[in-house]
Amino acid sequence: MRQQVQGTKKSKVASLEDALAYIYDGCSLMFGGFGGVGTPPTLIQGILEKGVKDLTLIGNDSGFPDAGIGRLVTAGRVRKLIASHIGSNPNAGQLMSEGTMQVEFSPQGTLAERIRAGGVGLGGVLIDVGMGTVVEENKQKITVNGREFFVETALTAEVSIVNARKADTLGNLIYDKSARNFNPLVAMAGQFTIAEVDEIVPVGSLDPENIVTPGIFVDMIIPSKGVNWTWAWERK
Repeated sequence: MRQQVQGTKKSKVASLEDALAYIYDGCSLMFGGFGGVGTPPTLIQGILEKGVKDLTLIGNDSGFPDAGIGRLVTAGRVRKLIASHIGSNPNAGQLMSEGTMQVEFSPQGTLAERIRAGGVGLGGVLIDVGMGTVVEENKQKITVNGREFFVETALTAEVSIVNARKADTLGNLIYDKSARNFNPLVAMAGQFTIAEVDEIVPVGSLDPENIVTPGIFVDMIIPSKGVNWTWAWERK
């Protein structure tokens, strides 16, 4: 449930331990990031150390073997992955081939729309990408103005984790360049959304024109520990 703040300004800043209490064995976990860029490193490390397993992950990709969400995949903590591709992580391909990890593929644009639909409360979206191929198998078809589409269901998760450059204490978020990627959509589609941020500032410190994710979509904020390698890599 989203925190309802009425008549007062309530800080959403918490500790990593507080955040990890919401992430448990078997939960569905949606994550921001694109090839590791924009995936929250402190939260990933915390999940590994806590020993959480049997996760259903929803996000753009499977990261790299030793970076981003790929660390959870490599450690065998994932039961199912819904993503647009897994090519950057050979371990994901191996686990899929062995039948250890179930993988559901969605084209990248379709995946983004399914997450967006979940975030705004829609049941799904009408798609024609893959019409006439194996993609349409077992999917409901609808004709609109003489044109045929199939229904892609919306995606939500019990917990969403995102990575932002800066936040105020109410959870308004600003992202770092291309690290923005899937994060704004993911932030909207979680029943409980946790943002890991580099810098936390007082309310009123952020230029409203630069805020991408309003704090109403964020339930908890934790400070990032150390440098996010993905940002450093991106700037080279």
